[in-house]
Amino acid sequence: MTHADRNAQLRMRLERFQGRTVAVTGASGSLGQALLQQLHAQGAQLIALTSSQTPLTLADAEGTPIPLEQISWRCGAEQELAPLLERCDVLVINHGINSHGDRSAAAVERSLEVNALSSWRLLELFASLKASRPREVWINTSEAEIQAAVSPLYEISKRLQGQLLSLRSLDLAGPNLRIRRLVLGPFRSALNPIGLMSASFVAREILRQVSWNCSLVIVTPNPLTYLLMPLATCSRWLYFRAVSQPAG
Repeated sequence: MTHADRNAQLRMRLERFQGRTVAVTGASGSLGQALLQQLHAQGAQLIALTSSQTPLTLADAEGTPIPLEQISWRCGAEQELAPLLERCDVLVINHGINSHGDRSAAAVERSLEVNALSSWRLLELFASLKASRPREVWINTSEAEIQAAVSPLYEISKRLQGQLLSLRSLDLAGPNLRIRRLVLGPFRSALNPIGLMSASFVAREILRQVSWNCSLVIVTPNPLTYLLMPLATCSRWLYFRAVSQPAG
């Protein structure tokens, strides 16, 4: 490969999202911010979806402010985002909570609502919107889908999220909607201050695997996840396809 060919491939990677509009939920969290920075570096027009009212200010590697559109929203009000999401080429569903050791009824309700039901409603909404171009939705499910996370409600809600994603992907995924599952190990954030990986490293690896056209994106230091997660998603696909009927 010549030097010119390598430079051309590098430009293609750096401009992968040029002219594309990407919305990221959980934008004020550590991974949300890291994803916005990495997507900006690849040319994306950014929409930051967050429950926070605090203005989100990000800068690139050179300290230049990153232009983005910040929208405040709350779980349960997904339908209100329809006009906004019609403009998007990629939706990254990244928001979530961790109740840690709390097992109260209120914690159960909030964990299921934020981690599972809200992401399911956003997936259904985005898939229902009419678009003349191929679009993508990336859903951050976590390796808690299949492994312990020392947080029972986080594990339960993330497993429900993963099961719903596997079930509904049978009907929603197609040539005009690409669904990517992000299975992430422990990274440092407000939810997990002792995570082993940095959010910036995880964001870079996500975009690297997306550039390889992976539908199952795995970023974790745990080698078992790379073995078990493909088996889990494949077995679910086979089981759900065998025992359920297509929508409509």
